[in-house]
Amino acid sequence: MRPPDGVQSLTHLHRVCQLHGVRAVRAVHTVSYYGYDNAYLAAVTANNTDWVSGVCCLDPDEPDSPSVLKRFLDSGSAHSLRSIPSRERGSFEAPGVSRLWDICAETGASVDLFLMDPALTPSARTLLRRYSAVAVALDHCMDLKRGPQYPEVLAQVLSLAEYPNLVAKVDFVSTGTQTGYPGADLTEALLQIVEVFGAERCVWGSNFPNALWTPRMTYTDHLRLFTEALPLTPEARRLVLGETARRLWFPWLDPSDTELTAPPRD
Repeated sequence: MRPPDGVQSLTHLHRVCQLHGVRAVRAVHTVSYYGYDNAYLAAVTANNTDWVSGVCCLDPDEPDSPSVLKRFLDSGSAHSLRSIPSRERGSFEAPGVSRLWDICAETGASVDLFLMDPALTPSARTLLRRYSAVAVALDHCMDLKRGPQYPEVLAQVLSLAEYPNLVAKVDFVSTGTQTGYPGADLTEALLQIVEVFGAERCVWGSNFPNALWTPRMTYTDHLRLFTEALPLTPEARRLVLGETARRLWFPWLDPSDTELTAPPRD
């Protein structure tokens, strides 16, 4: 899962952000390439605190993971946890998962819920109820895409809106579309999620590096989907494209810094 050469570096990401008027990013550690070694993420986050917020991912079945998480959070090497289910239990209901969420609750860190299997939704609901004071983001809206599971997954995503501490990362169009820009095969689902959650609980994501994760849609395409193509109100655009993220993860940013410029034309 290594990205193509030249498109995976922090320098490249910074250029892309500047080109598109993006003020700050959340860098998410991916186990698909790095395993559970978060050293690169920790260095990137700690050395770029003016525009990077780090999201680490740790093995909940590893006894040392809680101490590693605490160290990352205390040092500013990460600000959030991407929570995955226990492989040993095949569930989010596992002591190792709970220990990591406990630390987030104690420190005020947020959680990104990596819920990709509909069968794990009941155990994820247990955590959302138990940790109702923790800010949680739903990764990729359960990897929503067209296929046999589409109706069930969409229904489950919409049902999770009942948890007020959960926000939807509405970045699944660029990863799941089979038709390319403007993702007509998934925009109906996207608009339903924005309506049910409310724009104040939805947040855009880029899925950078796009050469790896979104071969049918570029960074520019996915941003333009929200700035131009979708029938969103100006207020909804402001929330989804900046203010929700600022409120949750970048409170030090001036609200005026979250106003996006128009994406460049390819």
